[in-house]
Amino acid sequence: MNPANQVPHGATTMTKGMVLLFAFCCGAIVANIYYAQPIIGLIAPDIGLTSTMASLIVSLTQIGYALGLFFLVPLGDLLENRRLMIITTVVAIASLLGAAFTDQPNVFLLISLLVGFSSVSVQILIPLAAHLAPEESRGRVVGGIMGGLLLGILLARPVSSVVADHFGWRAMFVIAAVLMAAISIVLAQTIPKRQPDHSASYGQLLGSLWTLLRQQPVLRQRAFYQGCMFATFSLFWTAVPLELARNHGLSQTQIAIFALVGAIGAIAAPIAGRLADAGHTRVASLLALLFASLSFLPAFIHPLYSVIGLAVTGVLLDFCVQMNMVLGQRAVYALDAKSRSRLNALYMTSIFIGGAFGSSVASAVYEHGGWLWIVIVGSTFPLLALLRFLSVSQKPSLATA
Repeated sequence: MNPANQVPHGATTMTKGMVLLFAFCCGAIVANIYYAQPIIGLIAPDIGLTSTMASLIVSLTQIGYALGLFFLVPLGDLLENRRLMIITTVVAIASLLGAAFTDQPNVFLLISLLVGFSSVSVQILIPLAAHLAPEESRGRVVGGIMGGLLLGILLARPVSSVVADHFGWRAMFVIAAVLMAAISIVLAQTIPKRQPDHSASYGQLLGSLWTLLRQQPVLRQRAFYQGCMFATFSLFWTAVPLELARNHGLSQTQIAIFALVGAIGAIAAPIAGRLADAGHTRVASLLALLFASLSFLPAFIHPLYSVIGLAVTGVLLDFCVQMNMVLGQRAVYALDAKSRSRLNALYMTSIFIGGAFGSSVASAVYEHGGWLWIVIVGSTFPLLALLRFLSVSQKPSLATA
């Protein structure tokens, strides 16, 4: 390790400008895994994918992200962080350009996997920001950056719909690649080097993940809850553009406006944080899982499945998913301060495995059973989490999980 490259905690001041920059970069990078979600109905026929296979685009992107979380993010404890982030961003640029110009379905699916895999630099950038921030402002810094991350997730879908409606779906991937190129230049110029002081090998680091998973029951419980929640989140947001376009005649721009309702769910994050700080984690978790299970009821107004009902479901579901996410993160991060990055990798990997499953079955469920089956399957995932939560809460050692 070169001491000159070692950045001690708080050595670099995280000014408001730096926090905004980090927040923008995180939002822009994580958006890469959501651009395809509302436009798979346009992409699939253009590259020769059947309608039942279309959701594989979304699920493979999320699987790639989960693989990156598990295999790439731990490298942040071994390799120089800035170089690692730039390399992954360059891979993202190549992947996005490949998605824009290929017309082969198998190639596009492989590229989707790479887009997800290369977007995990977000999970390296956030811990780096926490490392650079002084102790007294670390929470504010990380909170501000997480706000940018959340906005990136929520705005990616409407932006993609508008761009696809006016310029075609391929233009969205070109624009994303150009944005990633600009971000890689900015990161290279603004982020200080940080060489972690870690003596373990990569194999030992990965091995410690399994140890943490075995030793931390709260981690396992929270990963299961949020995996189920993200499965229904991905199921809904993969299927609802198809429902809106086919049965309600909405254009991509109108679908984009609809997707903006999900941004209302962003208010759940600070509410969840305050509830957790006040010691109400268990009650808040119970409510989040319960209302997520019931959230599909407004979207099932026979016989027309009203757009208003779908919008109410979108807002309520996003709110519950975001609330449970924050509550889970707080519970997991409190387990072991020295292992937070690896705990985060395990938690987030489980979440995106759930999301990949939800999106992978969305098209097939919708094609075979219509919106009724989406309602049934979408309600089942959080209901399973709720039942597990209630059973675990009977055990005193896990009552706060």
